[in-house]
Amino acid sequence: MKEKIGEGIKTYAIITFGLILYSLAWTSFLLPNQITGGGISGLSAVIYYATGFPVGVSLLLLNVVLVAFSMRSIGFGFGIKTIYGVVALSILLSIFQYWIKDPIVTDRFMASVIGGMLAGIGIGIVFTQGGSTGGTDIIAMVITKSRNVSPGRIIMYCDVLIIASSYIVFHSLEIMVYGYVSMVVVSYVIDFVLAGSRQSFQVFVFTKKHDQIANRIVNELKRGVTLLDGEGWYSKEPMKIIMVLVRKNESSELLRIIKQEDPQAFISMGSVMGVYGKGFERIKT
Repeated sequence: MKEKIGEGIKTYAIITFGLILYSLAWTSFLLPNQITGGGISGLSAVIYYATGFPVGVSLLLLNVVLVAFSMRSIGFGFGIKTIYGVVALSILLSIFQYWIKDPIVTDRFMASVIGGMLAGIGIGIVFTQGGSTGGTDIIAMVITKSRNVSPGRIIMYCDVLIIASSYIVFHSLEIMVYGYVSMVVVSYVIDFVLAGSRQSFQVFVFTKKHDQIANRIVNELKRGVTLLDGEGWYSKEPMKIIMVLVRKNESSELLRIIKQEDPQAFISMGSVMGVYGKGFERIKT
């Protein structure tokens, strides 16, 4: 029970960090330079540019229907994280927008790139924890739940029309183009963050202490282990070969276990394109 509570606190702490980065991207780089990004945040920005209505309040109101839709389509757990993400993001945007009056970078191109990078990292971090910042993120999560489609690409398609709407307010192709620059950066960074978090390694371990190492992998990493029969060509001695698949963030712990049990073990580690099954990705059609 305590472990679940601890994991839950850690998850929401990571989501909050991602939301802070996303909020800073908007309030420090995009909004002060009148750059319209994508998503409901971008639509809220257009409303702010046209009326002066606070971005945080607009974002909260516009997300109410989408949050309800996400709970029906994806599940209660995702809906709770999304509600938290939407409410927390609305509060953070309101606070930062009140505090931050001047842009950190005045060059619009640099602002669109830096703001897009921060926003992409923030959304990517939230996605890795199964959460959402609302808006087009919800649409992306609904589709990727059943399809092998890039969430960053889905968001990009949804955002094209939202950014184009900024032309109605500013009548400026230049500002609209900067919005598209920001959108592309956000899309790329999201995919980069998600690809890094899902990267897996296939590891072969040649060792005489296969029992000890295999037991620790199962008990400490909670990963399945396969023992393969092998024979050294030079020594002609039979040996067991450990084969295990782990996430990127588990690889250092795996190497630590191997080093502690057999510092002389021979290890082969390779990155794999995808791993599907229990403990990894689900096969989608």
